[in-house]
Amino acid sequence: MKLLKFRKKNSKVTKYRRYSFLNIGTLLFGIVFIYMIVFIFIYLTETHVTPYEVVRGTISGNYRFQAMSLRTEEIVTATQSGSIRYYAREGAKASAGSTVCSINESGSSELVAYEDFEPGERDLERLQNIMSSFSMNFSESNFQKTYDMKAGVEGVLSEVTRDLDTDYVSFQNRCYAPKSGFVIYNTDGFESLTGADLTSEMFDQNSYHMTDLRSNKQVRTGDTIYKLITSENWKLYFPMDDKLVTELSGRTSIRFRFLKDNQTFSAPFTIITNGNESFGEITLDNSLVRYATERFLEIELVLNKKTGLKIPASAIVEKQFYNIPEEYAIVNEDTEKEITLKVEHFRSDGSSEVSYVTANVYSHTDGAYLVNESLLSEGDYILKEESAKRFQLSSKDLTILHGVYNINKGYAVFREITVIDQNEEYCIVESNNIYGLAAYDYIVLNASEVDVDQIIN
Repeated sequence: MKLLKFRKKNSKVTKYRRYSFLNIGTLLFGIVFIYMIVFIFIYLTETHVTPYEVVRGTISGNYRFQAMSLRTEEIVTATQSGSIRYYAREGAKASAGSTVCSINESGSSELVAYEDFEPGERDLERLQNIMSSFSMNFSESNFQKTYDMKAGVEGVLSEVTRDLDTDYVSFQNRCYAPKSGFVIYNTDGFESLTGADLTSEMFDQNSYHMTDLRSNKQVRTGDTIYKLITSENWKLYFPMDDKLVTELSGRTSIRFRFLKDNQTFSAPFTIITNGNESFGEITLDNSLVRYATERFLEIELVLNKKTGLKIPASAIVEKQFYNIPEEYAIVNEDTEKEITLKVEHFRSDGSSEVSYVTANVYSHTDGAYLVNESLLSEGDYILKEESAKRFQLSSKDLTILHGVYNINKGYAVFREITVIDQNEEYCIVESNNIYGLAAYDYIVLNASEVDVDQIIN
């Protein structure tokens, strides 16, 4: 009996209470989860409107060109063979008979060691400019620029050390400048080019090639060793499309800016035509020393562009509006941008209904208000308050306006604009219209995404 009692006591099992799956916690979690799914779906499927802040400005950067400079250039060739060393600073003006370089007929050129050598501030600036220009304009498809940079650095160092190596100069055959001019150590095949020879292909920077003469350590008789720019009269050329030709036609002078150093000049200007292509020609008689070493110079035409509110072209939309004579409008004394109209509308069964409609004013000229077409219907009568006079709306009362959607109040309000300047991307509009835009207004960047009075999320 004791044994049986012992076994019965140890065989007892305690069962735990089971809770129902459906409880308040699960229900709340399910509601939140469903809300998140619906919210994400609405966000992904709805149209997102991008705002744009209106600012004052001008259209700039539309007339920038890589202009080609053509000068009076004279090629100087070697009269003997040997190793060559240059002494004149590139871009500096050499007088007739001054030493530009020397040629060692033995064909050898021993390196000279210098002690306590330190380049000056101007030399360091030139080296920095060479390397900065290389870094900014580097392209993997044009590795020649690397060699041009190397040659430029070597040329500057050679010029810096020329005065220290007086013994080296004394036993070399010196090459003297045949006439005065700016010394240039590169060739590109454009030395004898004139405006009448220009084609648009010549302005392609990817196909342009320049040979740095300072990279040649050995020369032969007749090889080009440098060139001289013998006149300070020079010309800039840039390609022109039909639109720019029309805009600049009749001009005899033009104002432009060199983007390299932000220097602005006014100079005589003319348009030349080669076949079906047109080019702008700017004639200069000074400042060549600043730009003598470069064939292509980036310039910007300064055409006194009009100033106003700058908006993207994608924000402009066309809308139709009804002309409402002033005498039929009930003016809102608190704001000039809103009027009230007494409208009689006829239903399809022939019955009529008279109601008051509040309308935003989009323009007020020539004794009439322009109101949104969607507020009224063709055939409606506009009644004059406290009078029997009326007039019926028809299609001839519609006017097309160009404008943008202002969203300052959280919904799209059409605002008329008057364009005073434009290009492919932006427009400049007037800002002195109380029914138009003002600086720092927010508008819809892409007008095709919304309509009048649409709520903006």
